[in-house]
Amino acid sequence: MRSILQVNSSDIAGGAERISWNLHCAYRKLGYQSRLAVGSRRSKDPDVYVIDALDSSYLWTRSSLAIETYLSPFVGKIRGAGTLQRAVRLFAAPKRAWQVLQGHEDFYSPGTWRILDICGPPPDILHCHNLHRDYFDLEALPWLSGQVPVILTLHDAWLLSGHCAHSFDCEKWKEGCGSCPDLRIPPSILRDATAFNWRRKRSIFSRSQLYVATPCQWLMDKVQQSMLASAIVESKVIPNGVDLSICVPGEKRAARDSLLLPQDAKILLFTANWIRRNIWKDFQTMRVAIARVAEQLQDEKLCLVALGENAEAEQIGRATIIYVAYQSDPAIVAQYYQAADVYVHAARAETFPTTILEAMACGTPVVATAVGGIPEQVKDSEVGYLVPIRDDQAMASRIVKLLTDDTLRIRMGRQAADLARVQFGLDKQRDAYLEWYANILQRNKSLSSRSAPTGVFS
Repeated sequence: MRSILQVNSSDIAGGAERISWNLHCAYRKLGYQSRLAVGSRRSKDPDVYVIDALDSSYLWTRSSLAIETYLSPFVGKIRGAGTLQRAVRLFAAPKRAWQVLQGHEDFYSPGTWRILDICGPPPDILHCHNLHRDYFDLEALPWLSGQVPVILTLHDAWLLSGHCAHSFDCEKWKEGCGSCPDLRIPPSILRDATAFNWRRKRSIFSRSQLYVATPCQWLMDKVQQSMLASAIVESKVIPNGVDLSICVPGEKRAARDSLLLPQDAKILLFTANWIRRNIWKDFQTMRVAIARVAEQLQDEKLCLVALGENAEAEQIGRATIIYVAYQSDPAIVAQYYQAADVYVHAARAETFPTTILEAMACGTPVVATAVGGIPEQVKDSEVGYLVPIRDDQAMASRIVKLLTDDTLRIRMGRQAADLARVQFGLDKQRDAYLEWYANILQRNKSLSSRSAPTGVFS
C-alpha cells in the first residue's frame, strides 16, 4: 500500500489549503492512495475526511454541531460567517471555552487522536500543514510521531510563537513570548497567555520527532532559531509549486475580452482574500502608489483589479480600482494574470505567496514588497522589481518603469514564465515531497513499529 494522509484546516480554499489540495490531487494522479483530513470540508471529494473536533455524545454539543454545519456553505462567501462558525464550535465544549477565554490556544480536538484510523487503513506518511484554527490537538504530535513519520510543512510562523502567525518586528518568540504587543494578530487570543502558550508548544516539541519543511529559506532560518528546532529529525526547504498546465502565458486581448476588462487601459492586478482588511497585505501603500502612477501617466487609462473582495469600484485620483470577488476556479484566476500588464504585491508580512508564482507562470512581471520569502521568488530586475516595505514612492516608480517600457515589460514577463517553469512547477514540488517520503520510510524501515511494506513509494 502506498498511502499518504495530509492534514489541513480546509480542503478547497486559497493559500496553504490550495497547496495541500494540489498535492493531494497530484499524488492521486500518480496512483498513490492520497487522503486529506481537514477541519472544514468544502468539496465532495470522497478522499476528504473531517476531523471530529468535538465529543458529540452531549446534546448541547450535537446542537452546536448542527448550527456549525448550517453555517459551512457561507464561510468564505459572507463576511463574518467563519468567525461565527468558530464561536459556535468554541462554546460547544464548555471546558474548551473556558481555556480560550483565559487566552490559551485552542487545541481541543478529540478526533485528532483517531486521525490514523478515521480515513481507512493507517497511512505510511502523515503530512501536516496549517494546524491552527481550532481543529487539531497539537498535544497529539508526540504520540503521532511515534506511530508514523510526521512531516510538518510550515506556511507561516504560528508554530514558533505564543499565538501569532507572523510577528512583524517582534522577536519575543525566540525567548518565550509574554507581554504580547498585539493580541489581535491572527490567530488572535483574548488574554495575554502567550508565555504559557509558548511553553506548552516547547513541551510538545521536546517530546516529538518531526520532519519539518518550509517553502523558503527565510522561514527555515526562523525555525532553526525557535523552540521547534529541538524536535527536528530532518528539515528541507521545498518551494511551493503551481499548476503549469493552468498558469501559462496567454493572449492578453482574449483574456480581457473574457473578463470584460478594458482593452485600452494599463491594468495592474493584486490578489488576496479581503484585500482592504487583510492584516498581512498593505493595501494603503498600494492605494497611494497607484495614485502616484496615475499622476505620472496622465495620458493613460489606469486600472487596478483587486481580486479577492466584492465591493463597488472606486476612483483614486485618475485611477480606477475594480474589486472582484474571490474566484475558486484556477482557470479564471489565470485569466486575470494573463490580462494584467503588471502584478503588484504590497505586503507587511509574507511567507511565500502563491499568487506571485502564479503571476510569473502566466508571464506577468511583478512589483512586490521585499518581505519574508518574496526575495526568493522575485529575482530583482530580472522578472520584476522588489521594493522596501511601505515605500509607495519606490513602488510607483517601478510600476511606471514597466508600464512605459514595453520592451522591458515583455522581456521580464518572458523571464518570469521561464523561471516559474524551471523552479516553481507543481510537479517539481510533488516530486520533491515524494522523494523525501521514500527516503524517510527507507531509513526508518528497520526502526519503525509500523514499517512500510516492500515497494512503498518505489
